[in-house]
Amino acid sequence: MKEHKIAKIEVHLVSSAVEGGFADATRKVEMIGYTVVRVTTDTGIEGFGVTYHEVGGEATKLLIEKNIAPKLMGRNPFETEVIWQEMFGYLRGVGRKGMMFCALSAVDIALWDLKGKILDIPLYKLMGGDQTKVPVYGSGGWTSYTDDELVAEMKSLVEDEHYNMIKFKVGVEGGNNLRRDVERVRKVREAVGPEIGIMLDANNCWDAATGARFANRVKDYDIMFLEEPVFADDIPGLKKYKMSTDLPLATGEHEYTKFGARDLVLHSGADILQLDGTRAGGFTEMLKIAAITQAWNVKFAPHAMENIHIHLISACPNALFLERLKLFEGITKSLYKDAPLPLDGYMYIPDKPGLGLTLDMDFIKENDEKLF
Repeated sequence: MKEHKIAKIEVHLVSSAVEGGFADATRKVEMIGYTVVRVTTDTGIEGFGVTYHEVGGEATKLLIEKNIAPKLMGRNPFETEVIWQEMFGYLRGVGRKGMMFCALSAVDIALWDLKGKILDIPLYKLMGGDQTKVPVYGSGGWTSYTDDELVAEMKSLVEDEHYNMIKFKVGVEGGNNLRRDVERVRKVREAVGPEIGIMLDANNCWDAATGARFANRVKDYDIMFLEEPVFADDIPGLKKYKMSTDLPLATGEHEYTKFGARDLVLHSGADILQLDGTRAGGFTEMLKIAAITQAWNVKFAPHAMENIHIHLISACPNALFLERLKLFEGITKSLYKDAPLPLDGYMYIPDKPGLGLTLDMDFIKENDEKLF
């Protein structure tokens, strides 16, 4: 096989302002978007990867362009393990978590997309998977909604979009009104019926005792899990929560690398790990994270980015499902020409090389945010 070499790396920022005051228990959302990394070989084959462009996308773009890209020119894109480890060491002084890993994740995903395209094989097959039909749930339901708005959106996800599972936010009024949170859960359960799976996301808003108190008051509504009841770095609090209730605990979307996953499972911090491949280190690292969840016999359910994670879910026997963020539906549709859509609660992996997705470069070029 001809050896391919990286010849060009381009980074684009595309975003959309969020109108209407959407907020969860701890944060108001003002913008959503993607940082898109395109890596082209000397033979003209292009792969791409993405991470988030909500807060700090400009700095992520510069980090890739000024620090990562020059180190990769002329490299073989199949050297994903070696490149990842080199970048991990090179950038360690500027980030053990956070923005640095968002940058590395997008680059790593682009290299994996390239590998699939060069070999003419979908990534799920390259990773060893064979499942092409993957469960997906609809995620929305902001704490800034009125009770009626929350119920209406959850009913729409079930009745109009045909999801079998849904997730919404808890922690209204900054997490200071448990009674109203419990009432909102009751209203949604009664509105969607007993057959629909319901998940809840507290977005880091409580201490362990409050989270457990809430969990014990709503678990009779047949809740699948409570996500991030305490601050993401409060691993002792996660353990205390788990010791105080039998409502399953999900967490990990704000964690990074295999080391973060290791610490969560070692300290009994989760029943379901939700690390996000576009933050936690790309596919190179997420395959290790998936292996950790298997070794500790916990479930794996990556956060959001359904069109990226679908390949990983196929290859992981303990993976549960994909998460599709309602708030991102519009910009995702614009970013890709051919992104698959949910059908009766499932998504189907495109039978195309690599990620199986085609960027809409007209949209990207029209909306790309130039820094200089």
